[in-house]
Amino acid sequence: MPWNDVPDYYNTLDETSLVQLALKLLILNPGPRSKPIRFLRPEHVKGDVWIVPGELMKGAKGRTKDWRTPLSDESLRLIERAKAFLDHGYFFPASRGEGVISDASMGRHMDREGLEYRPHGFRHAFKTWTAETRQSFMISELCLAHTFTINAQANYVLTDYLDERREMMDRWSLFVTGKKAS
Repeated sequence: MPWNDVPDYYNTLDETSLVQLALKLLILNPGPRSKPIRFLRPEHVKGDVWIVPGELMKGAKGRTKDWRTPLSDESLRLIERAKAFLDHGYFFPASRGEGVISDASMGRHMDREGLEYRPHGFRHAFKTWTAETRQSFMISELCLAHTFTINAQANYVLTDYLDERREMMDRWSLFVTGKKAS
């Protein structure tokens, strides 16, 4: 989905629908991808920081570290709204059983709307927005949970730039919700 179409789409999503609520959270937080959203638990949220367990992140099994991501006011509002659905310790439980909503549920919702776009595409929309609005390339990469590929960089950069990522994610949230132009 083109980045400038994201706010209109975001505002069509219904927060009384568990899948649409998850999709809104995915749009606002493109870094963690859909699995961490589907498996989101109250203990993962510490104030305005989401600590995503390494096993829920994309990466080598057993070697991927927990990842911190800042939560915008809108993300916190959505998580508060998701508390109404809390079951078996998950904000986005399956309608039957003890699991969570399926990996395909957000994509199927977009299919039913006749959209050619996929949920993963919101990562592309975010990245293009950062490029076209002259945001920091490095901070945008970190917002998407991309890692440094050069060992020297990985060994010497010992910060996750949480404050800088918070500023970028707050700007993205304001843009997506239509509260401020980009």
